[in-house]
Amino acid sequence: MQLIGFNFHNIKAEKHSINKPIKNINTDIEFTDIEKEKIELIKDGEPLKFSFKFSITYQESQEKNADKIGDVTFQGNIIMLAEKELSKEILKLWKKKQLSPQVRAGLSNILLRRCSPKAVVLEEDINLPSHLPIPQVQIQKDQQ
Repeated sequence: MQLIGFNFHNIKAEKHSINKPIKNINTDIEFTDIEKEKIELIKDGEPLKFSFKFSITYQESQEKNADKIGDVTFQGNIIMLAEKELSKEILKLWKKKQLSPQVRAGLSNILLRRCSPKAVVLEEDINLPSHLPIPQVQIQKDQQ
């Protein structure tokens, strides 16, 4: 499959609590819909539109119902060009709300590349810790 389009429809960053320590950061990728997309210029293959929700949640603890301290959420769609046979397989599986591991991995990697850098900027803007480890410069002992 080939990436031919990527769009955000909604970007949200929210901090719910100021003084609570953050002990858990969860990243979740959810595909909410898949449908054929009509693009007149494309004759070979079949464009598919994958709607998604990419969210990062900051919690006070690792418990499932722990207080939410903040969240960063992106919603949008990815348009991929697939061969007709693959497109049929994807749509057939989606009727059961499932994706093959290969398709899910490919789409998830696109989302991580597109959403994570934007999330780091938003996290900094509202004073949430980065969900990605940021490299740190350290002085070696013999250089002091």
